[in-house]
Amino acid sequence: MNDSSSVLNDSATRSLLQAHDVSLSYGNGPRAVDGVSFELQSGEIGSILGPSGSGKSTLLRGIAGFEQLKEGTIAMNGATLSTPEFSIAPEKRNIGMMFQDYALFPHLSVSQNISFGLRNWKSTDRENRVHNLLKLIGLGDYGDRDPYSLSGGEQQRIALARAIAPKPKLLLMDEPFSSLDIEICNTLIPEVRLILNQENISAIMVTHNHDIAFSMADKIGIMKAGRVHQWDMPFNVYHNPVNRFTARFVGEGEFIKATVVSDQMLQSTFGLHAFQNDYGLKIDDQVEILLRPDDILHDDASPLTGTIVRKSFRGSIYLYTVNLEDGQSFYCLADSHHDHQLGERIGLRLNIEHIVLFRKNQQEALRTLIPSQIER
Repeated sequence: MNDSSSVLNDSATRSLLQAHDVSLSYGNGPRAVDGVSFELQSGEIGSILGPSGSGKSTLLRGIAGFEQLKEGTIAMNGATLSTPEFSIAPEKRNIGMMFQDYALFPHLSVSQNISFGLRNWKSTDRENRVHNLLKLIGLGDYGDRDPYSLSGGEQQRIALARAIAPKPKLLLMDEPFSSLDIEICNTLIPEVRLILNQENISAIMVTHNHDIAFSMADKIGIMKAGRVHQWDMPFNVYHNPVNRFTARFVGEGEFIKATVVSDQMLQSTFGLHAFQNDYGLKIDDQVEILLRPDDILHDDASPLTGTIVRKSFRGSIYLYTVNLEDGQSFYCLADSHHDHQLGERIGLRLNIEHIVLFRKNQQEALRTLIPSQIER
């Protein structure tokens, strides 16, 4: 416990929320959350991203105070909220909660829903707060309406306003956009970010959708089987994943075979790649290079060609799945004007700006961050 307290006190001046070695379980069952540590800076929006059953919502409930810790410490602004022996009540944590199903009260108007957590405020202050929040969420004339007569996006705004009405330091959001279609999400997510920024409220969002996490969050925690494998900025999670699970979960990507041919050079189907050998790789060692769709471009002038086996139209681009003659398969981006057919051969050009390597049959990444050099 002393070690945990020291870590938390040292980081208190730098971060809003500190989770150190947090573990949670239900009854005597296996750990749903197992040894999770991360920090959220004041003003940041974090996202816990992972598949169903990974422990995301359980971790959120532990932060909210709805579940007792088995191990570890949770603190906010350096003040301890939870340990296995101690827990501040959820309503005293200065933390707001936004649920997946909105949980709006059908017997209350929009204004009454928003003011629900302000019952201890003075009447004038409460009315001013609700009035200002209605304007902030773009529903200034909807105060007397029945919330369930409104659209899903409007209900989501109401739920957000209700959660932030008491001015919490931290907002927890459990799959807040999962019931909305993609067009509404694309509009609502930047609005929610702006509202949280204007209100100076930090947030942690749970989601299984990497597109939503990338659009919403400043930091992303990749969670699987109760553990957070990587807590990092979205760019790093996508381009510099720590392991194969993260690489696959956060977006399309494939692994191409390569051989170490010198101390700082790899050979693959695409040619020679310079890399920084900090891992003791030896000549003839077999490795794999992670390739994202934007690492391979369609180029009619390239002598290297592949056969299209799948295609997906995405508006401004096509995402092709291409097979090489050696049997390797990967994704390739092409301008949407280049509409090629299944079975057609197209030219390919590598566009790698850094290399992420994996030893053959190993899960952990070898993160090589220097630009790659390709001999053509």
